[in-house]
Parts: sequence; C-alpha cells; structure tokens
Amino acid sequence: MIGPQGGVFTPRFEQRGHEVATDAEIKKFVQGHHGFIPKAGWIAHVKEVHGIPTLREAKRARLDRNVEPCPPEKREAIEEAFRHFGMI
Repeated sequence: MIGPQGGVFTPRFEQRGHEVATDAEIKKFVQGHHGFIPKAGWIAHVKEVHGIPTLREAKRARLDRNVEPCPPEKREAIEEAFRHFGMI
C-alpha cells in the first residue's frame, strides 16, 4: 500500500483499543532519533508500564520469564517512539 506521503504504508494492528507498531518499527525509529537500538525486552517492559498488550505476555506467562527492565535513561526514547506511532 502507498502511504499519505507516497511511501510504503505498513498497516498497524489494533489490540484492545491500542494501535500497535511492530518492534522493528520502534527499533528503527529509536535508532534513527536516539542512536541506539532498544532490546525487545525493554520495549515489552515499557509496553507493560503503559498497559499496551504484547504477544510476549502469553509466552512469558507460559515460560515464567521475568520482564527485562528498561534502563531509565532509555525509556524516554522508547516512549517517544510510542507517541510517534500513536500508541500512547
């Protein structure tokens, strides 16, 4: 699909009222704007903090894994990506 600016449009998935960007999109945004690539566990942690559902929740519950806490200095960059994609 072609997006409003003429680029390729990636459809978003809506889960329980939240528009959800993929982890790859979030990583690309953070890398481009903040110069680091966030770990998937950090993204999942910040999603949990904001009540955004993740597919990992079910897997983690089955495997009894702990969330990988996002370092405070990285959290704001991930939250900025969430705002950019309309997730929060």
